[in-house]
Amino acid sequence: MANPTDQRLQRRAQAHAAARSGILDAARRVAGRGDARDLSLRTVAAEAGYAPAALYGYFANKNELLLALAADDLTLLARGMREAAVPAGGKGALAAAGAAAVHFLGKSESLAAAVGALGSTPGTSDAERLFNGRLIAALKVLSDVAGKPATSRDGQFDVVLIAAAVAGLALFSRSGRLEALGFRQDELLARLDVRFTR
Repeated sequence: MANPTDQRLQRRAQAHAAARSGILDAARRVAGRGDARDLSLRTVAAEAGYAPAALYGYFANKNELLLALAADDLTLLARGMREAAVPAGGKGALAAAGAAAVHFLGKSESLAAAVGALGSTPGTSDAERLFNGRLIAALKVLSDVAGKPATSRDGQFDVVLIAAAVAGLALFSRSGRLEALGFRQDELLARLDVRFTR
């Protein structure tokens, strides 16, 4: 027979997780209507149907909320890159994963806003540790797709360079500068694939 105290704690934890998820969904809707950097806890609380003070039971501040949104987006990004690379397999897989990443990053407001939400001492809060863990998982997908195990420092450098190139392409593409400079995304991703895939 289950302990009633354990059952109560489990129900409370499930309710907390469900409420947190609902708040994140509300924050994503609010961010989708404008700039995620301008997100306010008051607006998110209203969207989620909570009093503003109630959000502090889930997030210490706006930065934690932004990092939680960005961490969720990193999970979606990693999954999207993995799924895009599978049909391509081997040669072209990195270009396919990169194209999926550029597309996703072009739509994600929370990842752009997360840069400003990161503290001056990285990894010090639970929100930052979660974000960093999800970032590492996304980098691992790039490592796997490129066939570059990140077990050595050289492999880690390559994966960070690939990620920086993909993020830069997303920035150029999102701002319309890529076309203005006379480049096509698919050409650049194909070159990236050739340079970094084993």
